[in-house]
Amino acid sequence: MIEDQIILVDKPAGISSFGVVAKVRGFLKAKFGHKIKVGHTGTLDPFATGLLILLSGKMTKKSNEFLKLDKVYEATLKLGYTSTTGDPEGEICKYNTTEKAPGDVSLVLDSFIGKITQTPPKFSAIKINGERAYKLARKGQDFDIPSREIEIYSIEILDYNYPELKIRTHVSSGTYIRTLAEDIGEKLGTGAYLTALRRTKIGNYSIENATSLDDFTA
Repeated sequence: MIEDQIILVDKPAGISSFGVVAKVRGFLKAKFGHKIKVGHTGTLDPFATGLLILLSGKMTKKSNEFLKLDKVYEATLKLGYTSTTGDPEGEICKYNTTEKAPGDVSLVLDSFIGKITQTPPKFSAIKINGERAYKLARKGQDFDIPSREIEIYSIEILDYNYPELKIRTHVSSGTYIRTLAEDIGEKLGTGAYLTALRRTKIGNYSIENATSLDDFTA
């Protein structure tokens, strides 16, 4: 093992990306006997799993090369409900009183393919006047997040049994899958939030080549 490396980790659910960085940093310090710089190249929410690219030592200087890479996710949406955070950690509310499944889901998904404008969620790590948006949201403060142009390259249905819809989507950097799920739910007229999210690719880096956090630090 060398100090300067690209580390592919399969992040488990229930830990933040910063938590993963701290564990890897601690392991490398114990391994080499001195502190080694470690950073991530794009976060995953605590409930999400999958590919996390970490850089250590001198490789951290190359972080900008990874930030703009496109990504592939597998996401499970629950239709008919919404969440204040867009994921299982928020307050879950029934969207409407109907139990009827929506019509042509494929048609709605296809309408999102291409360049679209997206407003990132308030419960996100985006900085607003120097402070993380999720911290402001937790304080109940009112603020706006600027919309941005992102690109959805593809969306395919992996499984659909109302109210659960599982999709795989290939997206540009900066895309929030929680927001995409909410926008899909709104267009379907059912509401939606993410119950599971797994990142399987970042650029040409694949989850198949990643190591579990437990195995890496063992």
